[in-house]
Amino acid sequence: MAILKVARLGHPVLRTPSEAVAKEVITSKKMQQFIDDMIETMHEYDGVGLAAPQVHVNQQIAVIEVKENQRYPKEAPVPLTVLINPRILRKSETFVDDWEGCLSIPDLRGLVPRVQTLELEAYNRKAEKIKISAAGFFARVIQHECDHLLGNVYVDRMRDLKTLSFLQEFMRYLY
Repeated sequence: MAILKVARLGHPVLRTPSEAVAKEVITSKKMQQFIDDMIETMHEYDGVGLAAPQVHVNQQIAVIEVKENQRYPKEAPVPLTVLINPRILRKSETFVDDWEGCLSIPDLRGLVPRVQTLELEAYNRKAEKIKISAAGFFARVIQHECDHLLGNVYVDRMRDLKTLSFLQEFMRYLY
């Protein structure tokens, strides 16, 4: 496995919509290795999610996992989830503002509105079609990663850029 280089805000790969992954490629040795590398990279940087464009690959792949994360200590665990070609089917009309950060925008946090619940379909790493109903933080992370696949980042969704804060000041004054 390998730690992949994370693209930072300003790199064009973060603003380019991703391409769908052909179903027959999902179970290939090369794709499975790439997914493992994404998971290892997410863990290395203490992230809770990572999208392929963040590691310079323009494909619709995201990995998510929340377990004893220092950056989000109050959040409930989320099992390792691999989403390939995800598509949000339904979203609640209820929005909740909460703080987000991003491995591609290091050391910053901002207040971002996201829907509270959603239903999603995608392929898993075995090329099986899955449906997920998510709420709260899990739904937020799914939306954050799906945004990356569309060429968007969390600052695009912020209602007020005055809430943008460096992580150290966030922890000291806002958390």
